[in-house]
Amino acid sequence: MRSITTFDLQYAHRFYGFKGEAQYLHGHTGVMTIEVEDSVNEGVNMVFPCNEIRKIAWDVLQNFDHALVLKEDDPLLPAILGVYEQQGILHGHPQNKMKGVAFKTELATALPDARVVVTKETMAVEGMIKIVYDLLKDKLNIAKITFNSGVNAASQEFDVRKDIDRCPLCGIALNENGVCPKCGYRKPD
Repeated sequence: MRSITTFDLQYAHRFYGFKGEAQYLHGHTGVMTIEVEDSVNEGVNMVFPCNEIRKIAWDVLQNFDHALVLKEDDPLLPAILGVYEQQGILHGHPQNKMKGVAFKTELATALPDARVVVTKETMAVEGMIKIVYDLLKDKLNIAKITFNSGVNAASQEFDVRKDIDRCPLCGIALNENGVCPKCGYRKPD
């Protein structure tokens, strides 16, 4: 069975090197749907609490919301970072409170203080799915991610591992020590 959660994202990007309208900096409203699959947890009678999927995924997705997403070789990137430095906002601002945890992977790097995500590839809907799956695959048993952005959409199904230990009291993933970060349940030795 699957638990399904959606997220609204506002972001700006461009397709550097692309010939067409998308070569210009532009914004989107995107909707990401994450489907988590597992057996129904008998203690809470659900696969995975949707509010917990939201918390786990939002730590990553928050970096993309109201952010600028540019490819690492885009000449706009150093220019924008330079302007942010001049304005004193490159390394954060007290009003920049909606930011996720910084990350650096082979596919992308989040600069949450600047509200910028730097990607290895052009960030089309397919690229966003690849990045998000890479960041969340060890935290959630993701079966499918769908991303709609403007008139564009993509979807990818994944093999589910089902080896994430979950709390029998609240259904969320146990940490590396076998302890539930929400309620404190400890997996018996």
